[in-house]
Amino acid sequence: MDRKRLTAFSSGRIKRRDDLLAVEEPLEIRVGGRSLTVLMRTPGDDIDLAKGLLFTEGIVRRASDIGVIVHCDDPRETDLGNIVTVRLVPGVTVDWKRLKRSFFATASCGLCGKTTIAAVRNAAPPLRKTRFTVRPNILLGLPDRLHEAQAGFRTTGGLHAAGLFDAAGRLLIHREDVGRHNAVDKVIGAALDEGLLPLSRHILLVSGRASFEIIQKALMARVSVVAAVSAPSTLAVELAREARMTLVGFLRRKKFNIYAGEARIARAATGGRACPL
Repeated sequence: MDRKRLTAFSSGRIKRRDDLLAVEEPLEIRVGGRSLTVLMRTPGDDIDLAKGLLFTEGIVRRASDIGVIVHCDDPRETDLGNIVTVRLVPGVTVDWKRLKRSFFATASCGLCGKTTIAAVRNAAPPLRKTRFTVRPNILLGLPDRLHEAQAGFRTTGGLHAAGLFDAAGRLLIHREDVGRHNAVDKVIGAALDEGLLPLSRHILLVSGRASFEIIQKALMARVSVVAAVSAPSTLAVELAREARMTLVGFLRRKKFNIYAGEARIARAATGGRACPL
């Protein structure tokens, strides 16, 4: 967080005061000495963020694929705190051509939905059929639990959050960032480090809307249920349905909408009468 001077207007009066803002800075991730990507993030949990990104982009499949991951300590660099260097273990290679296409697809608005879903399908198949269910009352309690853990948001009002819950609604991991997708990568990176993957019996909650990119990252980690306090995008719904995931939107204290995979919640609500996924 950083303190900035501002001019506030309220009830017809102008007042100068200080305010705490969420910090946004670039982070460069290097693999084998080569720059993988530069992204804007909130400093903190950078190693989790890098691990999560490596996993959700399919570069690593397990924590043991990473030999060394540290903040850069090269004295020739002028911005050491904003560079993470990664060395993979022998035998783990990087398909740089595929990654170039992948990062282009993430940043581009010109690629059609079918193309992007096809690319994700090749990287991560649909979820297998399971009997994992979530009770509606458990879902309804998740936003308050995540909000209680959002210390950065309470101070600045400018951070998104992602939280990983078990079927009983216990908050296992939470992370904050200026970007929703960064918060998700941080959570997945921490889960990878703790040996929790695959997350087929977990719930991922995001504090904003559910975009295609968030569903893609969750699918890579095999998350069964993704919930958002706001709306999903059309492409997020399409991917969730094709991947046999459960997608919940507009999750508030008394209501929510199910856009995909309703059986996981309906079975719990009706005593098991809904068709299994």
